[in-house]
Amino acid sequence: MNTRIKIIADSKIPFLKGVLEPYADILYIRGSDISSDYIRDADALIVRTRTKCNKELLEGSNVRFIATATIGFDHIDTDYCASRKITWQNAPGCNSSSVEQYVLAALLVLSAEKNFTLAGSTIGIIGVGYVGTKIKRIAKLLGMNILLNDPPRERQEGRSSFVTLERIIQESDIISFHVPLIITGQDKTFHMVNNKFLNDLRKKVHLINTSRGEVIEEKALKNAIVSGKLGSVVLDVWEKEPLVDKDLLEMVNIATPHIAGYSLDGKANGTKMSVKALNSFFNLGLENWSPDDIPMPLDNKIILDAAGKNLEVIIKEAVLKTYNILDDDAKFRKSISSFEEQREHYSPRREYGAYVIQLLNDHDNAGKILMELGFDVKKAS
Repeated sequence: MNTRIKIIADSKIPFLKGVLEPYADILYIRGSDISSDYIRDADALIVRTRTKCNKELLEGSNVRFIATATIGFDHIDTDYCASRKITWQNAPGCNSSSVEQYVLAALLVLSAEKNFTLAGSTIGIIGVGYVGTKIKRIAKLLGMNILLNDPPRERQEGRSSFVTLERIIQESDIISFHVPLIITGQDKTFHMVNNKFLNDLRKKVHLINTSRGEVIEEKALKNAIVSGKLGSVVLDVWEKEPLVDKDLLEMVNIATPHIAGYSLDGKANGTKMSVKALNSFFNLGLENWSPDDIPMPLDNKIILDAAGKNLEVIIKEAVLKTYNILDDDAKFRKSISSFEEQREHYSPRREYGAYVIQLLNDHDNAGKILMELGFDVKKAS
């Protein structure tokens, strides 16, 4: 390139600072503070979900490329970008393993607290993209019955692998949402969970939402909880976040501030994919970069004695050593007004691959399942 490009980047995107400086002029700004004044002469943006990339932001700017270090892209007005010939790229699947870790931790906590067994339970997975596929994987490892609902995939692949939403509602013990936010059209997900959805439930379902808050109509959800229609509720996302309905917060079993995908591994993947996309578009000469400074856990060695424990207890001990979801729940409940601050200063969390398990008295294929989850398992001789 003959001239250096100018980039505006969200200051909270990890592992990014210092990477692009040899190739571009880059300014780091808090995501919610990125405005049209800052980006007027910028060539590219690197953002997260808190920066709304729409006409209000982009009109009159020189922006040609937007990278978002997130799976979702509902914060990007794709139609407007197309009209302005602005290329954009999200980071599909970047934090899917992090969300998998969150959902598995939630399932293991709920099954213990509510005294039900995951093996043999039926889980309905709504949305079977990168994340939903990971949830399907862990459900299979745990011996669960699995129902999948994904109309766009069903239209492409046929009905054999998928069921109707009605069947999910009628037969599931657990329902987990992994859909994008779609406001209108045949695949609308906005307020997918409404009074009708909840009234049609045949069981006291355990409901988990890590997708988008607007997928659930919170007024209807509160009514369903009060009337005893649900077994438990786990919410990582909220309809009007960063504002949170305090009454609803007090009703749900596990509440967190949109951090399901916030493992260091997921963040590093998102940054890596954004840099790769930017490099490809502008031909910067920055090839094959990936973060090499992801901090390890303070103690990444887990000694686990499986003697006298059933498979779910063994897996729960291992998973909660890597991530105790109840810690995030407790922090959030103490200060719901600091939603954004908790996201920005989220405690480092690593995924299973960063941990070594010394497994004693293995049985019921526990070691094999832990390895399939991603742990480095060393069995005692």
